[in-house]
Amino acid sequence: MSEHYFTSSPTAAAQERPRSFLIRGREHAVTTAGAVFSANHLDRGTQVLLSHVPDPPASGVFLDLGCGWGPIALALADAAPEATVLAVDINERAVDLAARNASAAGLGNVRALTADDLLAELRSSGLKVDLIWSNPPVRIGKEALHSLLLTWLALLSYNGEAWFVVQKNLGADSLAAWLNSQNWNVTRAASSKGFRILHVHR
Repeated sequence: MSEHYFTSSPTAAAQERPRSFLIRGREHAVTTAGAVFSANHLDRGTQVLLSHVPDPPASGVFLDLGCGWGPIALALADAAPEATVLAVDINERAVDLAARNASAAGLGNVRALTADDLLAELRSSGLKVDLIWSNPPVRIGKEALHSLLLTWLALLSYNGEAWFVVQKNLGADSLAAWLNSQNWNVTRAASSKGFRILHVHR
């Protein structure tokens, strides 16, 4: 059986491949690889998210949660060159690709780290995140997903906000209701192609 994209240290051959994608209006030449989320295309959910989120602020600390090979991080860095963009994933291969793809694009404001490393850094420094854009890994299971989201939402700054894209038939509406029950304010900002865009803030 092939490894999941949420495997921390994939053992399958990387089989790296060059790709070119239009990411939020800008063409990017990137490298993708096996055992990384959406290795062969720009995932539809990610496309929906990037088509519906408002432009980020000009500066701040932004997070691409579950970065894969980095399309959301690239979009954030393109839109806000003065911001610090953190790309995080449990998958070490994905983190490496995200870093390389940002470097290839000349985006020096992107840092790609594994989830454990970034959590440790943020908690020790007290640094807060102003904005999260994410196509979260719903297939890890409800309990793991809930833990993941609460962990990272807790690191938002006072006025910080998160934008998630979740497939309707994979529980977008129940996830929104659950987040509301956890004292987060959640609104459905858009619906498109079977996906919901959820806006989350305090």
